[in-house]
Amino acid sequence: MFSQTAEYALRAIAFLSMNLDRPISVIEIAENTQIPSAYLAKVLQSVSKAGLVRSKRGLNGGFMLSKSPEKMTVLDVINAVDPIIYGDKCPLGLEMHQGSLCAIHAKLRSAYLAIEDIFAKTTIRELLEKPACTIKLKRSRSK
Repeated sequence: MFSQTAEYALRAIAFLSMNLDRPISVIEIAENTQIPSAYLAKVLQSVSKAGLVRSKRGLNGGFMLSKSPEKMTVLDVINAVDPIIYGDKCPLGLEMHQGSLCAIHAKLRSAYLAIEDIFAKTTIRELLEKPACTIKLKRSRSK
């Protein structure tokens, strides 16, 4: 359902949400979320372009959330890196399905819309409030 990129983006945003007091380096985020640091840097570029995080350069620099976890949704994060794509035409290109979705693809589109609705209504803060549903990440306070 999720791409690896979306999974990594959600992990990074969750970690940043637990550490709102200071900028966090890519290395620290990578170590605490088990994401390869080179890949994480690319993921953070995408979420930064989407306005979800901001970076601070230099000594004690790193990444911080641009919005509070209460105002950021799972869908915001997913759309920043790997938007859910669904069409209104049959992806098989069958002539008998021109201009409409076949029954299978219509059901899939309905499912994607339902998932998108759930993600749009779920904030990052809500994810962190349900520890049984989240990964327990190591919180580092080293400076």
